[in-house]
Amino acid sequence: MFLVVLAALASVAASATQYAAPPPRPDSYETSGEYIPILKDNRVQEDDGRYNLDVETANGILLSQSGAPDGPEGAVIKAGEYSYTAPDGTPVHVKFVADENGYQPQSDLLPVAPEFPHPIPQFVLDQIAKAAEEDATRRPLKESVPSGTYRAP
Repeated sequence: MFLVVLAALASVAASATQYAAPPPRPDSYETSGEYIPILKDNRVQEDDGRYNLDVETANGILLSQSGAPDGPEGAVIKAGEYSYTAPDGTPVHVKFVADENGYQPQSDLLPVAPEFPHPIPQFVLDQIAKAAEEDATRRPLKESVPSGTYRAP
């Protein structure tokens, strides 16, 4: 009986550490404690669901956005732009539209996919030709009709 109680206490003690307080967050997530004044915060909400939003902070963050429930089934279609200075000093400016086609940002800093059709490497073309040649020389499979019995292969 003593061993059962001891085992139960040991398992409770082991599981208690599993639910202990989480480790402290990294410094990058903690607030700096620096106060950044909001220079402009204009919000207009119309009775029909349309809205306008303009925000500017003292550290150079700008946000301008407007929207209206003009999408399918009353979905709100938004358009606007925002800008800020990245930690490395790069000015970031993004224009966007969010509608039935999703969020569509536009910025010189966003990556761009290569133009299509892009050149196909020669080794890929060689492999395609080889596969086509093998398909042409392959013996066609016989048309088979399912039988009523199963036979081992």
